[in-house]
Amino acid sequence: MDGARRVLRSLTGFTAPNAFAYAHAAAPVSPARPRRRTPSSGVVGRITRFLAHPLFTSALVIALLGGVFAYSVTKSGAYDQFIHEVGTPGDLMARALGLGIEQVTISGISELKESEILTYAGVKARNSLPYLDAAAMRERLRSIPLIKDAEVRKLYPNRLAISVVERQPFALWQRAGKIEIVSADGMPIDEMRDGRFARLPLLVGAGANERIADYLKIVAAAGELSGKIKAAALVSRRRWTLYTTEGVEIRLPENDPAGAVAALAQMQREHRILDKDIVAVDLRTPGRVVVRLSEEAAGRRLEALSRTTKGKV
Repeated sequence: MDGARRVLRSLTGFTAPNAFAYAHAAAPVSPARPRRRTPSSGVVGRITRFLAHPLFTSALVIALLGGVFAYSVTKSGAYDQFIHEVGTPGDLMARALGLGIEQVTISGISELKESEILTYAGVKARNSLPYLDAAAMRERLRSIPLIKDAEVRKLYPNRLAISVVERQPFALWQRAGKIEIVSADGMPIDEMRDGRFARLPLLVGAGANERIADYLKIVAAAGELSGKIKAAALVSRRRWTLYTTEGVEIRLPENDPAGAVAALAQMQREHRILDKDIVAVDLRTPGRVVVRLSEEAAGRRLEALSRTTKGKV
């Protein structure tokens, strides 16, 4: 103890670690506060970091530029031009897989050409079988007057088969100063542009193409005279007038024209009436035949009658 009655201790026993422990124990301890989350540690933070990422920014810029480019291309018609020349994206992919059209087989044509069939059908190099509308192609072909029916088949992987049934030219139909080629069912096929179909019979008049069945009955009843019939005119949509190769006009009745022609054929066999110098035969009145002579024949007949009359005087 020292003079003030304090206990003396050795300083060596009071080491630095103990002093630290004592000081720490003597210091007041404050309660731990909960850790506050900053915005960067939550969902909003992750979204913020994602939006601020350089890759997202670049992708957004590219998407915007692509949208602007697509809009401008579509607006200017360049995309439609691309589809027209190259094909749709589906066609491009199908052709890359070997499903393009490598071979087209066409059958049933005689008047039409293969190139015409391909044009009418709309077959292009850009087409592919999976994306080819065979039904629409068939309807396009059937809309052609010369084609009565058509069939389109897709033969995978790369073949297309087209089969058509043509309407056969049967007659020439003249109306309003224009001559058209018609089939046996009366369908106008094409305009008369050259002499290739000059051998066909000529039908004249409005509605004559719709009465081909009646005309065929008349020709059948004519028998051996059918070869002499060059043309037929439908008068007022009611009755027929025939024209022979010698230029004789045969006027038929409205009712039973085939019977009248059959009677004329019999007169031809018995009296060779059409071989005489006549220009017209009128059969419109049942049971009566009126023959009109040519001017020369009429003149000769008048002269003969005049001589006969003078002789009697």
